[in-house]
Amino acid sequence: DVQLQASGGGLAQPGGSLRLSCASSSFVFGDYAIGWFRQAPGKEREGVSCISTSGAVTFYRDSVKGRFTISRDNGKKMVYLQMNSLQPEDTAVYYCVKVWGCSSSADRRPLGSWGQGTQVTVSS
Repeated sequence: DVQLQASGGGLAQPGGSLRLSCASSSFVFGDYAIGWFRQAPGKEREGVSCISTSGAVTFYRDSVKGRFTISRDNGKKMVYLQMNSLQPEDTAVYYCVKVWGCSSSADRRPLGSWGQGTQVTVSS
């Protein structure tokens, strides 16, 4: 099974920004919807955002709407998550993974295995 590699995490101050990247060179990237998930210490992993194969359909959990923007470049086999106005509660390990689709919660389930995530820490 092919895993996706998330990168771009780091330390940001409240109100700051980070841009996460998700890459894979081992499959036809454009054939899959991609989801971003996060897991904070002591909490369950949760879905954050999702983008369909063409980018026409996107999803954001309520707590990040208006602050996060997901995008993809199928030619470069990359998906991005621009995170603005970061808050301490955004602190988590962020993962990207292939998902069944983005239109419903049932679709936004991992299709592949989890790869290595990237740590995002929001703190002053």
